[in-house]
Amino acid sequence: MKERFFRFILDRKYLVILLTFIVTFAMAAGMKNLQFSNDYRMFFSEENPQLTAFEQLQNTYAKNDNVLFVLAPKDGKVFSRKTLSAVEELTKAAWQIPYSLRVDSVTNFQHTYAEGDDLVVDDLIREADSLSDKDLLRAQEIAVNDPLLVHRLISPKAHVTGVNVTIQLAEKKLTEVPEVAGAAQKLAQQIEQKYPHIKIYLTGMVMINNAFPAASVKDMKTLYPAMFVAVLITLALMLRSIPGTFATLIVIILMILGTMGITGWINIKLSPPTTTVPIVIMTLAIADCVHILVNFLHGMRVGLAKREALLESLRINLQPIFLTTITTAIGFMSLNFSDAPPFRDLGNMAAMGVVLAFILSITLLPAMMMILPVKAMNADSRGSRAMMHLAEFVIRHKIKLLWVVGGSILFLIAQIPNNRLDDQFVKYFDETNEFRTATDFATDNLTGIYLIEYSLDSGEAGGVSNPEFLRNVEAFAQWYRQQPNVLHVNTLTDIMKRLNRNMHADDDEWYRLPDKRDLSAQYLLLYEFSLPFGLDLNNQINVRKSATRFIVTLESISTQEMLAIEESAQQWLAANAPGMKADGASPSIMFAHIGNRNIRSMLKGTTVALVMISAILILAFRSLRIGGLSLLPNLVPIGTAFGLWGLLVGEVGLALSVVSGMTLGIVVDDTVHFLSKFLRARREQGMNAEDAVRYAFSTVGTALWVTSFVLMLGFAILALSHFQLNAGMGLLTSITIGLALLADFLFLPPLLILFGGRTK
Repeated sequence: MKERFFRFILDRKYLVILLTFIVTFAMAAGMKNLQFSNDYRMFFSEENPQLTAFEQLQNTYAKNDNVLFVLAPKDGKVFSRKTLSAVEELTKAAWQIPYSLRVDSVTNFQHTYAEGDDLVVDDLIREADSLSDKDLLRAQEIAVNDPLLVHRLISPKAHVTGVNVTIQLAEKKLTEVPEVAGAAQKLAQQIEQKYPHIKIYLTGMVMINNAFPAASVKDMKTLYPAMFVAVLITLALMLRSIPGTFATLIVIILMILGTMGITGWINIKLSPPTTTVPIVIMTLAIADCVHILVNFLHGMRVGLAKREALLESLRINLQPIFLTTITTAIGFMSLNFSDAPPFRDLGNMAAMGVVLAFILSITLLPAMMMILPVKAMNADSRGSRAMMHLAEFVIRHKIKLLWVVGGSILFLIAQIPNNRLDDQFVKYFDETNEFRTATDFATDNLTGIYLIEYSLDSGEAGGVSNPEFLRNVEAFAQWYRQQPNVLHVNTLTDIMKRLNRNMHADDDEWYRLPDKRDLSAQYLLLYEFSLPFGLDLNNQINVRKSATRFIVTLESISTQEMLAIEESAQQWLAANAPGMKADGASPSIMFAHIGNRNIRSMLKGTTVALVMISAILILAFRSLRIGGLSLLPNLVPIGTAFGLWGLLVGEVGLALSVVSGMTLGIVVDDTVHFLSKFLRARREQGMNAEDAVRYAFSTVGTALWVTSFVLMLGFAILALSHFQLNAGMGLLTSITIGLALLADFLFLPPLLILFGGRTK
């Protein structure tokens, strides 16, 4: 039946090509529906407990998605008339940024002081250009000594200041984030042009949301075309066939168009991980085409006519290519176990691409090769001779190789524990990225972007005025301020202490919490009535006044350090204030947990995929022994790659946690092709194990190293990305594929010779 199918393909070549193009372009029409997701929440599934906690906190209080303008005057003096005038102007203009909900700066900071029996609440700075030197000095002294400002909107040395714009996105369209980011960038440029002595850095959650798609688009414009050209040139040099390279190019283009079109039809949103899909499926499509072309060109070299050479190549490659398609698709589908939806989408899109690549490689590719002019090369090639030399080397030193390679494998696997989990989302971008540069500057000079937030509940309406509750909150704040890497603690108790001092004629002796509940409630009510519109306490106190928001700002610390400090905070709450126990929530906490959660999820997914792949290979090869032996070269590359990574790098984050699932299906490909040819020699030609290994090297060895090299090249170029999620994934995948080739050339053949069973 399969021969009739292939004869139909070759006899109706023009019809096959026409139908292929029609169907592919129908699928590609779905590309009009493609959209980029630009929300960091895309990395978290709806059932993620940390996301649930964070959204509950944001629904209780105002959302804290923000744009932070960091102003750095070149003279290092924030409290000068020209710099404060710039801050005033920026503060006023920032209200016009789309979806802005609140603007905070040192100029509009609601400073309180006593004037007789009255409480005065007013902007700290008004009309900066008219202030005297004495007024400037007084304002600076107030700002750098106020715990609500220092390390938040003013640096301790008063050399850098910030204007924080709280954004509440409508979340109705995907253009909202670029709209806000564009308005902020335009405003920053206007201020810099008017005040050339100031440099402005833009950071905040809105800017990181905007940085994700920006980094991906940059890669798509620069890295992907370069990789595309490099892979095609490499392929042409290795195949030494222009028609074969051209046909492969057409297969790649149609496969990418079809895959991205289906993605649009089923409404999968693009994200930074999914932008790598064209690269991944391109390299896998090349692998299918190379196996068919290598055997086809070899057939023509030994004297077969074009049609017979194509038929023979399709006959001997159909089973291994079909098997590799199934196993690779299963490997990618295992990414559905991931806790991060973008990696699920990556797996599903890549699986679709792999299937399309298989269909096109056994239909469009042979049809085009029948039309294109193909000349037979010399009968013997340098590549085939090299493969035969390698086969003889492996057979001659099989025992030594088994011990040396086996020992090396055990050594590298033993290094896996050297990897530590570290997933700082700011470091998803390298130092060349504008957002990363701005965030690093802000962290070094003003404040951090890593937060831990709590909703501390008093357990009763109006309980935020309860002196006992306030004392517990204050004690929690003091504990946090003594912890390493803590930059700032934003707490209601600092406002209450200041109000108590104000109501006692600004006497510093009264800078403490009120002793009576009614006093606390009256102070708070008086203060709230005095606040201007947009600067109220809704972002700190809930509607029932039963709970308060407590925000800790940290330096850029590792995942483990953040989880450790949060765990210590939970222990402190349990021991000292069990009534107001609350889980920490924030994007930082979410990203800190996602790596751990994803590794556990992917271990399950990889295990399920491995069981399924092993069962398929056992059934396909009709041999429990061969199926069992195939497990070793399939598992070894992943284990040794992570071991080597532990020696050289030692950090594993979100992106690397999916590499095992991604590469499992890919590394099986080489094993399947080698075993397929080995078993064909044993069963059809009655060869012994050593001759069967020689046959496998001679028929598929060249194709294996060509496809592996192209795959390694593709993923290695991805490693040049400035977006570290893609770069780390590309580099580790390239390493894994290289180790897989070594395992299939140096470890699998000795196993087959010594334990492959008797000839049937």
